[in-house]
Amino acid sequence: MRRVTYGAACSLDGFIAGNNGEIDWLQSSRDVNEIMRDYWKSVDAILMGRKTWDQAVRMGGGMGGLSKIGTYVFSRTLNSLDAKGAEVVRGDAGAFVRDLKQRAGKDICLMGGGDFARSLFEANVVDEVGMNVHPVLLGAGVPMFLDPSHRVGLELVTSRVIDGGCVYSMYRVRH
Repeated sequence: MRRVTYGAACSLDGFIAGNNGEIDWLQSSRDVNEIMRDYWKSVDAILMGRKTWDQAVRMGGGMGGLSKIGTYVFSRTLNSLDAKGAEVVRGDAGAFVRDLKQRAGKDICLMGGGDFARSLFEANVVDEVGMNVHPVLLGAGVPMFLDPSHRVGLELVTSRVIDGGCVYSMYRVRH
């Protein structure tokens, strides 16, 4: 069965963006580029909420070079998207992802955070959590995690220090 991985870069205090969506504190490095290059080879589908989609469009026109990867944008307000390979999903996100996991294909990337990630944790369809923790305290902003309405047990798979004093960790969700 395909795995759904929720991954993000976050501040040490758990935010994926500042109060106004700013991400100027993110550090890019050779290590990050290597991790991401290997990761993108393992997935063929991206899940994101409308807010993350809107941010991606503002940053450069959607998913750009990832257009060969199927993109599913979950929204109650959008009717269509003007992007090749992207599809709006208006129904129950958990049911859709459970079905998608049963289909043939590579693993699935859960991109973004906040409300949409919470809904998939609530539906118990997230299998892994990857975090690139940056050495900065933002104090406020967009949290990586919101209350999933139940405890989510995790098992550490790997953790290592990477360039810039960041710590990359991967956890398996204990279903």
